[in-house]
Formats: sequence, structure tokens, C-alpha cells
Amino acid sequence: MERVSTHIRTIIIIGILFLHSVAYASTASTQPPGGVVIEGCVTDSSGDAVPYATIFIEGSTRGTTTDATGHYSLRVERGKHTIVASVLGYEESKMDIDASQSTITSVNFALEEQSTAIDEVVVTASGVGGLRRSAFNAVAVDTAPLRNTTKNLSDALSRAPGLKLREAGGVGSDMSLSVDGFTGKHVKIFIDGVPQEGVGSSFSLNNIPAGFAERIEVYRGVVPVGFGSDAIGGVVNIVTNKARRRWFADASYSYGSFNTHRSSVNAGQTLDNGFMWEINAFQNYSNNNYKIDVPVEDFATGRIERNKLERVERFHDTYHNEAIVAKLGVVGKRWADRLVVGMTYSHMHKDIQTGVRQEIVYGEKFRYGYSLLPSLEYQKRNLLVEGLDLTLTANYNRNHTVNVDTAQYKYNWRGETKRLNSPGEQSYQHSAADNDNWNATATLNYRIGRKHHITLNHVFNAFRRENSSLLAKEVATDAIDKQTRKNITGLQYRFSPSKRWSASAFAKYYALYTSGPIATNDKQTEFVRDTRSEDAFGYGAAATYFIVKELQAKLSYEKAVRLPTIEELFGDEDLEMGDVGIRPEKSDNLNFSLSYNTALGSDERHGIFVEAGFIWRNTTDYIQRNIVDLSGGKSAASYINYGKVQTLGANLSARYTFAEWLSVGGNLTYMDVRDNMKLALGTTMPNLGYGDRMPNIPYLFADSDVTFTWRDFLHKDNTLSLTYDNQYLHNFYYYSSRIGTNRDEYMVPSQFSHNISISYTLQGGRYNISVECRNITNERLYDNFSLQKAGRAFYAKLRVAFGGR
Repeated sequence: MERVSTHIRTIIIIGILFLHSVAYASTASTQPPGGVVIEGCVTDSSGDAVPYATIFIEGSTRGTTTDATGHYSLRVERGKHTIVASVLGYEESKMDIDASQSTITSVNFALEEQSTAIDEVVVTASGVGGLRRSAFNAVAVDTAPLRNTTKNLSDALSRAPGLKLREAGGVGSDMSLSVDGFTGKHVKIFIDGVPQEGVGSSFSLNNIPAGFAERIEVYRGVVPVGFGSDAIGGVVNIVTNKARRRWFADASYSYGSFNTHRSSVNAGQTLDNGFMWEINAFQNYSNNNYKIDVPVEDFATGRIERNKLERVERFHDTYHNEAIVAKLGVVGKRWADRLVVGMTYSHMHKDIQTGVRQEIVYGEKFRYGYSLLPSLEYQKRNLLVEGLDLTLTANYNRNHTVNVDTAQYKYNWRGETKRLNSPGEQSYQHSAADNDNWNATATLNYRIGRKHHITLNHVFNAFRRENSSLLAKEVATDAIDKQTRKNITGLQYRFSPSKRWSASAFAKYYALYTSGPIATNDKQTEFVRDTRSEDAFGYGAAATYFIVKELQAKLSYEKAVRLPTIEELFGDEDLEMGDVGIRPEKSDNLNFSLSYNTALGSDERHGIFVEAGFIWRNTTDYIQRNIVDLSGGKSAASYINYGKVQTLGANLSARYTFAEWLSVGGNLTYMDVRDNMKLALGTTMPNLGYGDRMPNIPYLFADSDVTFTWRDFLHKDNTLSLTYDNQYLHNFYYYSSRIGTNRDEYMVPSQFSHNISISYTLQGGRYNISVECRNITNERLYDNFSLQKAGRAFYAKLRVAFGGR
């Protein structure tokens, strides 16, 4: 691990020094030695500053950007020029000037907002806001308040209504997001609109620091075609900062309980001629040696007394990952608003302490791997004709994962060992899986006047996995590889007759091809290739209406389709078993919400935000993750299509803010996900579980927080912040409530956890220090199939940030 970290640090330092020297040389060569200084301010139609707008001379490569207050300064040669101001979300503005005489010329711009531009992001003081123009059920989470904490992107998402983070353990553990009762594969993850399926665990949301993103957009239920997604539960889109900044550098390091180390470095620069570079690197390391309460197997008798709990320490759960993202490109050109090539490398090592049930314990089993991902993104507004915008992305991901399970001994939670009759704690293997994943997206947006907007999107994904056994001296590769191809095409029309209301209608086409081995005998020793192709259509509509300026209503419906994921089709070659024949899910989704947002008082220092949402879904061929028992007392996870499931739920969010000093609020979510199968699966017998809640799905949870902020504390531009937050989870069954000898036998208990953090920033955020305590009361916290999470933990973080203009 030290060797890998040293290599990454060296690469970062060399890369920054090299790129900075290139940037300096390029800047020196493109600045005119004399000339006239053009300066001014860019505002919107209301007079508010427009930060990070692009200012350039038409027909040249010379330009700059406005700062955070909307001001800019640009040196030009003497003579007549056309100065252009451009920024996403506003109409481009041009102004002819004569810079022949004076040495300083003032040029101000007032930009008109595009009525069909991207959805306006309104973020409250809590860091959670809404996409106000969007007719879809969407919220935006600002990550800025979390950059001085040790929280990651999944922690940030837990602040949004209807979302529940589910983890199997500590740092690096398997995680999934529950959105309005749908969890895991039902929710699709994007980074800047690019799907993240198959990118590897290093880019799981619980491994990415909160500072990686500028904000996170969450679309619950009905999803716009711009994402080309086959999600049923919703979409999470991580939006990074693409503002044109002269230069910036940000670095942080944190240390905490269980020998947890996290660090990140982010640096970049955009020159006046449009050349840009950026490097983003981060790492996580933890022993995860927290204590849990668990029944322990007695090797003398072979029994596990489940009612007798012992407090033991996890002893084989070390995890570390390292990732570096490098980008190089140009922005603000006549032929491209943004053309960027990128390269991402990540590496991980994970000791595997437990299986899908906590009573299963491993002492030597582990996994490691790496991922290499080149990428390309291209954006151009007003392509060929006014109002036609094009966005293209493409990436290829080579992921190599090795599973090692060759131990001769079985372990219990005390660390005691017992010799096995045959090697392998779960399944004897030393195997490698080579995954090749191709992704490409194309989006065309066409604005017809101010009222009409058409979007055409296509997403292509191809996946191939080749498995090899490394047990023998010669590598043995499986004769039949595993493949999928997905194509999703969407067309959407949006009508915006006024700022008061808008409506959208859309249609989607889904195509799936799968190919993989299927056993021809009961012993599963002989296989043949099985291939199939499926397609489906979906459609929907969404509308929003401002009843009054402060009160907004949203209604949306979708006939949605979700294609099976790689893991559901093929498993993970270890603890998850796939089914190559699993069918796509289909669902009718209906969402309705009302939100009220206002500022009170003569100085508008009091802010109030309230939102209530209602959800109904009827799902067929629901893909359910189950735990199955294997021979030798072992278990694994499997996936099946489970007929019909109905969801009815509601969530409530409320927040009060006072100036910049106080923010208090919270979320309450109730999701009733019921078995809607009248007959038992695959039989003509009545289904005894008909009408019962679906197992292993939380249905009632809440969170709240309060933040106090003192500006100019002890010194001007210094800020002290104190935050308290909590999470409540009501008990729920992780198996059917009809299984077991008593009602509490297979239940995750109710839990209420509390966290507190304090941070101090100096010189307007240049230097930052924070300390925090998670799970103050040392509550027993459980999640998927009652896997216990960490108890009380302490963390401290140091962060420095420079530039940004």
C-alpha cells in the first residue's frame, strides 16, 4: 500500500509541475505585450452577478472568465473588436467596441436567461434544494458544506428526502442507495451524465470524497431521457465543477478511528487561450477493526447459539483504494465549448471478513484489482444552427479483479481456527475476472424559440467478462465468456409557455442482448452458450405549475423498464450468483409533490422551505436479491424475478434558516412496499405472503440536522461552524415476517444514531480544520440482512484550498 501511495504522490507532483510549466509558457505567448485593458461586470436581467462566464474576442483564441462577483479584466490589441459573453443557461451576448484611443475600456453585459435552459438549481442553506424548473421529482444536494468534513458522497446523499444509505460494514464495504423504497440496482449512478456501471469499487459513492462533486442531483422515480437510463427507482447524477477557473488547488488529509486515513488532491488550470488541465486524486485506508455483537460458533460442538452474543473485534477487514483522474483539453472554442480527454486509474485491496450473513466469518479470504478508464467528452452549443446543442461522451473501462480463497482453515469470530477437509473458506478459488466495459452517450438538444425544446438521447453499453483460474501452474480460461449489449434511445418534447408552468412528454426504447454459459447437468460441470435478445418500449409525461410564486406543484408518470445489471446476470464470481436468464423489470411510476419556499421579514433573513411528495409504483418481474444456503453451511446471494410488487409512499421535508447563522430541518420518509402476488411464485397455490411487506427493505426512516455558523469569528473572514445531525431507522424484517418461531427472530432493530462536527475556516476558506464524532451514543447500527456497522468513531481533517478564480 505504501509503495502504491508513493507512486501516486510522485505522479501527482510531477504532473502538476509539468502542466503548470506548460501553462505558464502558453500564457506568456498568448498575452499581447501592450494594448488596451477591457474590464467590466456580467449580470443577469435582475442585476445579479453571473460568475465564471466566458469573455472572449470573436474570431480569436484570447479570452478570460468572470470571477465569483461577475467581474472580469482582459487585455486586447488596439483596434475594433467584438467582445462576446457566454455562459451555460443564458443567451450569448455580443458587443462591438473601439479600443483605438483609451487605455482602459469598460464593457458591461446583462445576459438574458434562456427559458429552455437546464433546470435552475436552487440550494437552500441546508445544502439541499430543488431543480425548480424541472417537472421531474428532483432535488439538488450541495456538497460545499461537507468539504471540510470526512464525509463522502454517499453521506451527502443521506441528507436528501426519500434516500437511505445502506452499507454492509465500514470503509470500502458494499453499499447501495434506497430511493423511495427501491434499492441497489434499481438506482442508477452517473457522473456528469455518464453512466457508472462497471467502473469498480474505487468509484463507489462511499469511497469518493464529498469534495469531488460540486453538487449531486437526485431524480426520484420518473427519469428524463437526457440520462438515457433504464432506472426504475431513480437516478443519482454527480455534477463536478466545470466552471472556467484560472487556477485552483485543493488538498486534504483526515485520520480517525479504526486506523482510517483519507486524503485527496485536486488541482487544475484554465488559460486565457482555452487550454485546461485537471488532476483529481484520492485514497482511503482503514483496518475496519471495530467491535460487533455476534453469536460465535463453538468448534467443539459445531453449534452457534444465536441468542448468546459476544463482543468481538473484526480482525480481517482491512481495505484500501487509490484513484487518480487526469483531464486535458480545451474550452470556449468556436468549434467546441468543451473538448476533454481523460484517464482514470484506480486500485483496491479488500480483506473479506464476513459473508452475506454476519454469522459467517472468514480469516484469510481477500480480493484485489485495478481499473483503467480512458474517456472523451465533447460539448458544442449552437451546432450548425442556432439552438442545437450536442453532447458526446465515450469511455472504455478495463477492470481486473482477483478473488483469493485458498485457506486450509475455518475461522470463528474469536479468531480460533479449525482445519477444513478441503481448502476454501467459501469456495476454493484463485481466480481472475477481466471485465471490458464500453460506454457511449449522445445527446441532442434543440431549442425552437423560447417555448419548445426537443431532446434526443442514445446510450450504448457493451460488457464482456473473461474468467480464468490461477490455481494451477498454467492459467485456465473459461471456454465461454459473458457478454451484454444495451441500447437505450429516448425522445422528449418540452413545452414552456411561461415561467409559471411547463410540461414534457417522452418515449424510450430499450434493447438488451446477453450471452453466457448455462449448465446442462445438475452437477454444473458442463456448459453451453446461451444467448437471447429482448426489447421494450417505455413512455411518460411530467408537468410543473407554480400556483403562486412560492408554491410549486409537480406531477409525473412513466411506464418504465429496467434492464438487468451485470451482477444480476453474471454475479461477481464470488459471493453473488447471477442468472443469465433473468428478465427486465417493468413498472408504472407516479409521482406528485408540493413545495413551498419563501423568505420572510423586511430583510428576508428568515427562510422557510417545506416539501411533501407522494409515490405510487406497480412493478412486475421485480428483481429480488435473496440469500440462499449452500452445502457445508455456506451462503451466497442470488437474484430472481418476483412477479408483482406495489409501492405506496410519502416523504416530508422541512427547513428553517435565519440569515447565515442558523439552519435547522429534516426529512421523514414512509415507503410501503408490498407483495402483490396472489399466487405463490411458479405454482397455483395461494401466496401466504400476499399483502405483506417485502423483506429487507426499510419502510420508515428520518433524519434531522441543525447548523450554527459564526462569521468573522475571532478574525475577519474566519468562520466557525457547529453541526449536529441524526438518523432514525424503524425496525424491519430482513426475511418474510412469516418465517421464524417469533416475530423478532429475523428483524433489524430500530436504531437512532447521533453525530456532531465542528469546523473552523481561516482566510475565507483557504485553511480549514474540522473534528467530528459519529454515532456519539455508540448505538448498535445494522443494515442489509442485519450486518452490523461501526460504533462510536472520531475523526479529524485538515484542508487547504487556493485559487478558484
